[in-house]
Order: sequence, then C-alpha cells, then structure tokens
Amino acid sequence: MGHHLVLGELTDYLSGRRLPDTHDERHRQAVARFLVEDRGFARDGLRAGVPLTVSAGEKRAQVRVDFVVPVGPRVGMVIKYDPGSLTTRHRIALALAYLLGAFRVPICVVTNGRDADVLTSADGRVVARGFAGIPSRLDLEARLGRQTPVRVAARQAELAGRIVYAYEVDDRCPCDDTVCERVW
Repeated sequence: MGHHLVLGELTDYLSGRRLPDTHDERHRQAVARFLVEDRGFARDGLRAGVPLTVSAGEKRAQVRVDFVVPVGPRVGMVIKYDPGSLTTRHRIALALAYLLGAFRVPICVVTNGRDADVLTSADGRVVARGFAGIPSRLDLEARLGRQTPVRVAARQAELAGRIVYAYEVDDRCPCDDTVCERVW
C-alpha cells in the first residue's frame, strides 16, 4: 500500500477477502456496492483490480483496472477510480477502453468516490455526470444490443498502452507500490 494510510482491514464486498482498509479502498468498496445494489449488476460478474500489462516502446508494467463490467462475452463498461479531479482521469479511462479485449469498451466511468463522469469511448463525450448517470445492468445490456462491436486495431492499442503507461506508471507517486514495473 506504500503511500496509503492503512486503517486496519476490511472485507472486500465482491470477493469476501480481507484487504487493507484505506480511504481509497473504502471508496472502491462503495462503488462496488452501488453497482450491485443500485445498478443491478451481479456481484460475481464484476471484476475488480484486474491486472493489465501496458507498454510504451520497450518498457512494460502491470497496472490494475479498478472495475471491469462484462455484459455477456463482451466488456461493456470500465470504471477508473482515483481521488481528486475527474477530468484529469478521462484520458486514462478512454485509453483503457482500447486495452481490455479485441473490441473497444463502449462506456467509461471515472470516479473519485464522491462524483462520477460517464463517457462514451467512441468520441470521449461526457454523456452523464454523477452516480445516477452510471448505466444500470439493463441499460448497458440494451446499449450493447444496439451497437455493433468495434474491433481495436493494433495501432490503437499501442497508442492507448502508451497513454496508460504515461499516466499510471511514469506519473505515479514514487512510493506507490500498486504498479509492477519491469522489463519482460
């Protein structure tokens, strides 16, 4: 946990595992609870803390994606949590939409645990603000049913990887131990 104030332990809402109790983790837990209890997603369907290898040229690192929300065989939504300004996290979330599979993730959510911006990955537009704007399971299923999946080109994934690397690896706090940086 490096730079986080650890307040003890808490039980992860999704997995039931014990985790270090930090302010950031409390916000992530609240988001998970909201997705299940208010938005109708299945607890066992949400994926939290998903490891993702990103690269920038020859450099490689493993970062964690806060929440990946599958809808059937596709990823329908990605959620990026970080404290502070939402706007500064838009680009990271949009880049993640190109890295989580063969098809672009259509909806990106950026949250600081108190507020949220909902973006479409097709154009980066903010389509809703606040937790009330986060689509429900039924809304997300309907949206994906109306859209043709967009395949991610290799060049798009390469550029998205560089963006995530720049923000999440190069620009991280020096004492942040949640990123694994090494050359494979």
